[in-house]
Amino acid sequence: MEDNDVYKKSFLRHTGWNFAMCLILQVLVAAIRKRHLSCPSNPALLYEVPESERAKGRFLRLTSTLSFLDKAAIIEEGHIEEKNNPWRLVTVTRVEETKLVINLVPIWLTSLTVGVCVAQGTTLFVKQAAAMNLRISDNFKIPAASMSSISAVGTLIIVPIYDRIIVPILRKVTGNERGINILTRISIGMALFVILMVVAAIVEAKRLRMATHDALSVWETDHNSMSVLWLIPQYLILGFGNSFSIVGLQEYFYDQVPDTMRSLGMGLYLSVIGTGYFLSSFLIIIVDHVTGKNGKSWIGKDINSSHLNRFY
Repeated sequence: MEDNDVYKKSFLRHTGWNFAMCLILQVLVAAIRKRHLSCPSNPALLYEVPESERAKGRFLRLTSTLSFLDKAAIIEEGHIEEKNNPWRLVTVTRVEETKLVINLVPIWLTSLTVGVCVAQGTTLFVKQAAAMNLRISDNFKIPAASMSSISAVGTLIIVPIYDRIIVPILRKVTGNERGINILTRISIGMALFVILMVVAAIVEAKRLRMATHDALSVWETDHNSMSVLWLIPQYLILGFGNSFSIVGLQEYFYDQVPDTMRSLGMGLYLSVIGTGYFLSSFLIIIVDHVTGKNGKSWIGKDINSSHLNRFY
């Protein structure tokens, strides 16, 4: 039964995504077909379903942005049958919904930097940890990958503080129900990720100096090497950044997409993380290839002979 429920939910998500993409394509195709026509000066002359015939959802007014798409709602004389063909004629509301989705593209592209920074927490940060002194005591040794859990602790710390203390104060100052608008929240997260990379570079530079002095390799860490606890600040900042950027992106994409395309909004949010991991891998390959030409790659197999600080 649980497997069937999971399958049904997955099917509905994919169906919703495909339906949303189909609606967008219909607007684009209809607009291209009527590219030689001129839009009427009166928006009331464009096609819209009467409110009495609309089952659910909301009407959207015509806006001046991306005016080329408005041609998809032009009613051609002598083509009454077009009303039954969504690939030739769509409503003004459908056109505006498509504009909303297209306007999300610049935000999505910019947000990919968030995904790239998040990817470091489970890749190169773990590689850093593995080359450090993992012993807390003589009898206890921390697994390198478990350091990623500290970012979750950072999120658990900052979210209640933000929701219960910061938001009420900002709400009184700005008059915004959320305290600050969503894009500002995402921007704060991005600024924290910049600080994260700076801190990570400083810690790695310090670790490299100690590793060079002690002549240690990645497999020979001892009590003289740098403690893995030095990674706690960057993992905490990663958690703080996630609470602003990741949560903000989820709210933004879900809030900005039309009512009929909620699944598309969640898909855009999740794709930021997935594409960010892909770009991170691609960036590592490029940096390794370029710096490796000089005989000393920044991201080599031996982290002590690499320069992750420069990469950060």
